[in-house]
Amino acid sequence: MDNRILRLFVAINFNNETKGRLVALQNALRARSKRGNFTLPENLHITLSFIGDSDPRQATAAKAVIESLRFEPFAVSIKDLGYFRRDRGDLWWAGVDANKPLLDLQRRLADSLAGVGFEPEKRRYSPHVTLARQVVTDAIPWSIEPFGEIVNKIHLMKSERINGKSTYTAI
Repeated sequence: MDNRILRLFVAINFNNETKGRLVALQNALRARSKRGNFTLPENLHITLSFIGDSDPRQATAAKAVIESLRFEPFAVSIKDLGYFRRDRGDLWWAGVDANKPLLDLQRRLADSLAGVGFEPEKRRYSPHVTLARQVVTDAIPWSIEPFGEIVNKIHLMKSERINGKSTYTAI
């Protein structure tokens, strides 16, 4: 890692099948929308903890926390759609079942990060996948058949703008 400030978060990344199902949901929403800023397929994920701006020393500490965290593989299930109202267009998301293994992992991660000096998030954890921002549509959330995958790894991610696009990369 170099010496610049990195914008970091910890995530569950998806396999290609799950990404494909999420992209199909995005495409259905896109077809019903006047406009929207849709998450790139390679950026679809579940955030476990947003860390924020970090220097290389903090990034190393966060990576050590993640590498030391042990958990049994568990299932995540994407179960519904929803949105948060925003002035410039709504944020649409795919809801993730907040099952015990997921919530336990998120809590242990947050506690471990706080133990090495990271500020814990104030808001309650609500697992979801951001599908699109600034969406203008007359669509309402529709029912979906739940789908998901088995989680056996989490990733420390950096967020940066490359050629005008948000790019998330595991580090």
